[in-house]
Amino acid sequence: MSDLPAPEHRRPEGVTDATVEALGKLSAAIDHVEDARGHLYAFHRLCGSAETTMEEATAMIRGAGHDDIADALDQGVLGRNPLPGMWSFQMVESYDDGFYAEAKGIQQRAIDELMDGKRHVFEAEMKELRRTRGREGHEVTPEHADGDI
Repeated sequence: MSDLPAPEHRRPEGVTDATVEALGKLSAAIDHVEDARGHLYAFHRLCGSAETTMEEATAMIRGAGHDDIADALDQGVLGRNPLPGMWSFQMVESYDDGFYAEAKGIQQRAIDELMDGKRHVFEAEMKELRRTRGREGHEVTPEHADGDI
């Protein structure tokens, strides 16, 4: 078994250090885009939970005899758009279909055109610089982790 990175993580012939580093930076940027997307989905879930809990609170406030406060919640908060014209599901859709799709699409184009479709070459090369060959826990691939390196 070879002690080299898997073929899908090896630098294509003729690709420069500058290109590998640039795509490594793009990969890091996309990680942030993915994190932002996760936070947006968390916001979406929290908005839904808040709406359900607010409905329960409104019913309880009304049941306790405070119709004026319950009416204010019914009319001013329940069903309201968190942002002008949008519920949180519309925010998620807009992000996914717009910024997210564009950023991911261009990243894939860069990987396809500049790296022959190989992802994470920068990271694989960083791993090679930092790992200690032959040491447990430093295996090149999962297939090497059984001790047969």
